[in-house]
Amino acid sequence: MFTSYDRPVLVVGGAGKSARRVAARLDALGLPVRPASRTTAVPFDWSHPSTWDAALDGVSAAYLSYAPDLAFPGASDQVAALARRLAERGVERVVILSGRGEAGARASELALLDAVPTASVVRCSFFAQNFTEGMFADDVRAGELAIPVPADVPEPFVDLDDVADVAVAALRDDAYAGSVLELTGPQALTFGEAVAAIGDALGSPVSFRSTSVEDFVAAVVAAGEPAELAYGLAELFAEVMDGRNVATTDTIERVLERPATSLADVVRGVAGHAYGR
Repeated sequence: MFTSYDRPVLVVGGAGKSARRVAARLDALGLPVRPASRTTAVPFDWSHPSTWDAALDGVSAAYLSYAPDLAFPGASDQVAALARRLAERGVERVVILSGRGEAGARASELALLDAVPTASVVRCSFFAQNFTEGMFADDVRAGELAIPVPADVPEPFVDLDDVADVAVAALRDDAYAGSVLELTGPQALTFGEAVAAIGDALGSPVSFRSTSVEDFVAAVVAAGEPAELAYGLAELFAEVMDGRNVATTDTIERVLERPATSLADVVRGVAGHAYGR
């Protein structure tokens, strides 16, 4: 049964990659939306629980995305604390964006489901949009991606638009209450194969190089990001890029009744905008 809301759906993440897509879809359905981040009119900051109550006031449901990643230290404690506040307010429809194969993310999932058993987990492989609007986009634009992941381990990159469609379905459809929806793209590709496909879509070559953690951290810091973020990402790569996430799922097709979108199709759809071509 589909649910309609007359009170706001809290969308934590504001203008973030997944949150803005979820908010736009809810708005298009005519549902009231409250985007929330550190910079919104009603602010929300995961690191400052004093901001949470105003963001939660009067909401009927919630979509939760965590930055930089649920695998980072302390995330599960913050998710648990927020989940308790949602439960105290009787908010039963909650969807959390999670990462596939991440022990830390799994702890956050369990913390949410413990407090809100009717919540749903949208557990994802690496986003295809990391190549077009995220952490890899500048390197792809420059023609070479160099990160500390094995050259021979595939990953079934998932389209964030597919993720947002599934998240909205989980927010609206009682059938997904209490469920874990594991999302992947239709095909597992190594990073080398992925950037080659991107180069084909762009009409100019993009190469991949497996680099050391030290070189990766130095590059991230040189780009103006904190070393803690760089080391955290390197640890995440080491954890999940060991072959555990190679298998694809049919969840997107089952939920949306259409095939999952390929990485090549994602890139072709945004090439001019994302890469200035």
